Amino acid sequence: MTRRVSTRRHFLRLAASAALLAGSATPLRHLLASGAVPPEVRALVFDVFGTVVDWRGSVIREGQLLAARKGYSHVEWGQFADRWRAGYSPAMNRVRSGELPWTKLDDLHRMVLNELVQEFALTGLSEAELQHFNQAWHRLSPWPDSVAGLLRLRNEYTIAPLSNGNVSLLLNMAKNAGLPWDTILSAELSYHYKPDPEAYLKAAELFSLRPEQVMLVAAHPSDLRSAAEAGLRTAYVHRPLERGAERPTVAPARDEFDVFAEDFLDLAGQLGA
Repeated sequence: MTRRVSTRRHFLRLAASAALLAGSATPLRHLLASGAVPPEVRALVFDVFGTVVDWRGSVIREGQLLAARKGYSHVEWGQFADRWRAGYSPAMNRVRSGELPWTKLDDLHRMVLNELVQEFALTGLSEAELQHFNQAWHRLSPWPDSVAGLLRLRNEYTIAPLSNGNVSLLLNMAKNAGLPWDTILSAELSYHYKPDPEAYLKAAELFSLRPEQVMLVAAHPSDLRSAAEAGLRTAYVHRPLERGAERPTVAPARDEFDVFAEDFLDLAGQLGA
């Protein structure tokens, strides 16, 4: 079913198209700042961990629930969550370097968890309990603006995750958190973890779009820079509390990416949704 295109967005697209046809050298970010939506963007793909969902707060909650059942009074769960997340990039690099064959993120998470169980002395865990705890990443909670913002954006654009999470992880997360994706995209589909260009280009290929017709939305400048190098448009969303209130995220320069948004509702407003 074809979605209704809003009058405002249609007008802004015409304005941007007219500027481009007139040979305007105005950068895309300036067109956006003046209220003009890039006419070629058809799909928005989203980094998930930290951008759409609060991974740290959610893992802390899961750890506290586990502690209540098992009596782990000695664990500082913020530190545990940070250590689990810290194992993420090194584990993916083992795949990227060829040290490991293609391995789903669920399995990489479990490899890191096995080490943390020893480091934090989480004794007495059964295999079923370990599997359930490892799937904490399937049960991450969205930021307060995420669902409402995605619903607005979905009225005007095709929206999907573009995450290093495997498809089943992202699907379970969407069902649990009420994330209204049109479809699920994952690095698993290209067998390349971000920031490999193949991960970004696979999204455009699967949507039958050119790279510049796809915009990556992320809270991580490094992810956005890699997407831009692959030819995608970029939107930065500021998530100051991703790593906790004691370590607020420092935002990049406001003009580094095509869009700078305070949250998903602000993003929707800037993109005419």
